[in-house]
Amino acid sequence: MPRVNKDNIIHQLAENNLELQKKTTELIISIKDLTKKIDNMVEIFDEAAKHIKEGTDRPLMEKLSGLLEQNKTIAKGLILLEKYVREKSAMSITPISGFQPKPLPRSNF
Repeated sequence: MPRVNKDNIIHQLAENNLELQKKTTELIISIKDLTKKIDNMVEIFDEAAKHIKEGTDRPLMEKLSGLLEQNKTIAKGLILLEKYVREKSAMSITPISGFQPKPLPRSNF
């Protein structure tokens, strides 16, 4: 009887091994399908991100261009203001005709 029991155990182990291989194969196929679906989902998200980026880049670029033009205008105004101030200060520094500054007297301290 021990031989029958031993053959029965070997047969049961072989069946279990085959079932395990089938389940492993099913698992591999399921993982492969899941990977394909995740890849498709990532592609969809990448494409959506590109569309969102395009939609936000244009208004941002327009705003930056507007700011650049404002900065140019402000810079020109500051340069003109500086020239004006220099001219006015140069006019106030020039001596009045006929007036010559005198040196300060020496102190005996």
